[in-house]
Amino acid sequence: MTVAMNPLSKNDVVAVIGAGTMGAGIAQVAAQFGHSVLLFDKAEGAAQAGLDRTAKGLVRLVESGKMSAEAKDALLARIQPTETIADLASARLVIEAIVENLAVKQAVFSELEGLCAENTILATNTSSISVTAIGAGLKRPENLVGMHFFNPAPVMKLVEVIKGLATDNQVAQQVFDLAQAWGKHTVMAKSTPGFIVNRVARPFYAEGLRVLQEGGADEATIDAIAREAGQFRMGPFELMDLIGHDVNYAVTSSVFDAYYGDQRFLPSLIQKDLVEAGFHGRKTGRGFYDYAAEAVKPEPSTFDLQDAPNAVTVVGNLGVAEALVARIESAGISLTRTTGVEDQAGEIQIGSLRLALTDGRMATERNAAQPDQEWVLFDLALDYSKATRIALAAADQASELALKQAAGLFQALGMKVSVIDDVAGMVLMRTVAMLANEGADAVNQQVCDVAAVDIAMQSGVNYPKGPLAWADQVGLAHVHQVLCNLVITYGEDRYRPSPLLRRKVFGAQNFHG
Repeated sequence: MTVAMNPLSKNDVVAVIGAGTMGAGIAQVAAQFGHSVLLFDKAEGAAQAGLDRTAKGLVRLVESGKMSAEAKDALLARIQPTETIADLASARLVIEAIVENLAVKQAVFSELEGLCAENTILATNTSSISVTAIGAGLKRPENLVGMHFFNPAPVMKLVEVIKGLATDNQVAQQVFDLAQAWGKHTVMAKSTPGFIVNRVARPFYAEGLRVLQEGGADEATIDAIAREAGQFRMGPFELMDLIGHDVNYAVTSSVFDAYYGDQRFLPSLIQKDLVEAGFHGRKTGRGFYDYAAEAVKPEPSTFDLQDAPNAVTVVGNLGVAEALVARIESAGISLTRTTGVEDQAGEIQIGSLRLALTDGRMATERNAAQPDQEWVLFDLALDYSKATRIALAAADQASELALKQAAGLFQALGMKVSVIDDVAGMVLMRTVAMLANEGADAVNQQVCDVAAVDIAMQSGVNYPKGPLAWADQVGLAHVHQVLCNLVITYGEDRYRPSPLLRRKVFGAQNFHG
C-alpha cells in the first residue's frame, strides 16, 4: 500500500550514502539548493574526507570569482558528515551512490527501510543495475527509484529518473520535480539495460571501432572528423581513453549481455585487447593514444592542398548539405544549378566527377552502376556552413585526378580534407544514423519519449545535437536509406532500422513536429 507523500522541498533532509566523487558531488548539489544533507560512508573517515574534497573545490570557485566566500561557507555548513547509517533516519530522501553490486545495494536499502519513515524515498544512483532488481528485495519497492547523476554531479546537467516495475508513479514524479528544482535537466525512463544514455551512446564508440577495424581511417582521423565535422567535443577514441577502457568495455558488455546478445551492442575485439593489456586510457598512461610525457599525439590524415575547380554544376537539391552551395559561391567558383531527378538526392558535378553525400553504400558500388562517371562521396557534417573538416571516400574506379578535384573543391571552401578508405556509410553518417536508430528504438520500446532521448544525450554526454533532432535535420528517409544499405553491405542484424523510424519515414513524419 502506497503511503501518501507531500512534495519534496528544500526543508526536507537529504541523505547521501557513499562519499566518493559521485556521492560527495550529489551532496553538494542538494546542499546548494538549500537542503540539510547527511553524508555517510561506511569507511571510517571517508565522509569527512569527501566533505574536505568538496571544500577544496569550492575554494577554487571562490578564487575564480564564481562563488562568494559566504555562499561557500553556507553550503558547507549544510552538509553533515556522519559515521553511522542510523543517523540517516530523519531523511526524507536517501540517495545511494556506492559500489555497483546488486546484493550490496539491496542490503543497504533493506537496512534503510528499518530506519527511515514509511514515506522516505529511496533513490539509487546506479548506472547499470536494474532498479526493478534492487527493489525486488525490499518491503516497500514502490518507494525506490533510480536517480542517475553524471560525473561530476555539480557540473553535469543530466539526471535520469528511472522507474522500476514496482516504483510508484508519484515517487518518480516527485524525484523528477526535485531534480529539476535543483537545476538539472531531468528525463524519465523505464528500468531497462543502459537506461537512456548508456544505451543510446553505444554506437558512438561502436561505429568508430568498426571503421578502425576495417582500416577505414586511423584513430586520430576519426576523432578529428567527429570534432571538426560533427562538432562533438571529443572523438570516440579520445572519449574512450578518458572514460577508461575497463569501464567503457564493461558497460558495452553489460548492455550486450542484458539484451541477450543483440548485435547492436556487440563489444569490440579491439577494445577487449586494450583491456586485457591493461591499456585503459589516460589513467594508465596508454590507450588508443600514448599519454607519456614525451609522447606526441598523432595528427589526423589531411590531404595535400589541391587546386580549386573553376566551375561546378549542382544537380538537384543537396538536402542537408545544401549550405555548401553558398560556400561555393562565396569562394568565387562559378556555379550552375540544374533540376535533378525527382526523389533522387542531389550531386555536385565537375566534368566526369560525381560528388554526393553518402547514402550508406560504398562509392565503388555506386560507381559500378554508372561506369562512365567517377564517384567520390563526402561524409555528414552537423552544419555544412561551419564545418572545418570533411571526409571523402573515392570509388576504386575513380582516378587520382577525380579525388584531387573533389579535395580541391572542399579545400577552396575552407575545409581540411581527410580521405578515408571506401567504407560503407563513411564515419559520421553511419554513427549518427545508428545513434538516431537506437534513440528511436528506445522510444519504440516505451523506455522514454522523443524529447528525453535528445535531452539525455545533449545534457548527459554533451552531444552537439540530440540524435533524433539530428535525424530530422538529415532527413529520416535518408537516415533510413543509410541503415538499409548498411544491412545489405554487412548482412548483419546490427543495422536493422527501428520500426518507429520506418513508420515515421512511410508516414512522411519527423520526430519533432
